[in-house]
Amino acid sequence: MSTGASGSVLVTGAAGFIGSHVSEALVERGTPVIGLDNFDPYYDRRIKRLNVSRLLESDRFQLIEGNIRDTEVLADLFERGAIEGVIHLAARAGVRPSIHRPLDYVSTNVDGTMVLLEAARIHNVDRFVFGSSSSVYGEANEMPLSEEQRVDRPISPYAATKVAGEALCHAHHHLYGLPVVALRFFTVYGPRQRPDLAINKFVRLLEAGKPIPQYGDGSSSRDYTYIEDIARGVLAAYDSDLEWAIINLGSSSPIRLDEMIRAVADSVGVEAHIELRDDQPGDVPRTYASVEKALRLLNWEPRWKLAEGLREFVKWYRWSVAERE
Repeated sequence: MSTGASGSVLVTGAAGFIGSHVSEALVERGTPVIGLDNFDPYYDRRIKRLNVSRLLESDRFQLIEGNIRDTEVLADLFERGAIEGVIHLAARAGVRPSIHRPLDYVSTNVDGTMVLLEAARIHNVDRFVFGSSSSVYGEANEMPLSEEQRVDRPISPYAATKVAGEALCHAHHHLYGLPVVALRFFTVYGPRQRPDLAINKFVRLLEAGKPIPQYGDGSSSRDYTYIEDIARGVLAAYDSDLEWAIINLGSSSPIRLDEMIRAVADSVGVEAHIELRDDQPGDVPRTYASVEKALRLLNWEPRWKLAEGLREFVKWYRWSVAERE
C-alpha cells in the first residue's frame, strides 16, 4: 500500500511506550503522524511527556489529548485531516491490575476499539493495525505459540479484552472489507518501558539497592522482545498489502525469570538479592513465539539480543531519572 504524503497516520496511545517509538519511526521516514493519547494517570504524566519530547519538535507530528472512546474527538480528527490509516496501540494495560478493575479494561480495550473501528470504517481508511498481546494464548502448552492455536481460554480480563479486540477487527474486515493486521506483541522491553513492567521495576530496585521480588521458583519464562524490533514490525504490517492477518512479533527465544533477573543485574552492574514470593494469578507460565508467519508475510524477524537491549534500557533509565529530577 502507499504510505506517501497523501495522508497522515493516526497512532493511538502515541505518548506511551510502544506508541512513541512507532510514531518516531513513522516521522523519521517522512510520514505525518497524528498522535492521540489521553495521558491516563495509570503512571506519571511526566514520563509520557518525556516520551514524546523529540516528536514534538517535528512539524510532521501533532499530539492530541483525547480518549479513543470519545466519538466527537475522533470525528473531528478524521474530518479535519486526511487520515490514510490507523495504528491502534492505546489500551488499558497490565494483566494483574485487570483482575481488580475488569470493567475499566472492557470499557477502554473493547468499547474503545469498537469506536475506533467504526470511525475507520466510516472514513474509509486504507489500513488498520491493531496492537494485541501474547496473553491471548492463556496457558497453552504447545510451544512455540502459533497464530493457528486456539485463543478462547484467556486467564485474565486483560487477555480477554485483547481476544475481543481481535474478534471485532475480524468482524469489521469481514463485513466492510477493512484491511486489518492484528499483531500479538510478546513481552516488549526497552527505553520508555512502562514503570510497572518487570525490567523497569527491577532496574529501579537495583539502582536503589533494594531486593528483587521473584514470583514463583524462577522457572517461568518470557519471550522478551526489544522495542526497536516491535516498531519495525508494526511499520512492516502497516506497509503490507495484507487484507486480514494475525501475526506474532516476538524474539522466539524465551528466557527464564531467574536468568532474566541475573541479566538485568549484570546490566546495572550489581548483584541481585532475591525475595521469593508466590506465583501471581493471571500470569501465564511461559511464552515462546513462533515468528515464521512474520517472516513469511512481513519479511520480519527479531534482531536484538536481551543483553544488548538491557544495556540500552539502563542507559535510557538513568537519563530519564536525571531529566525528571
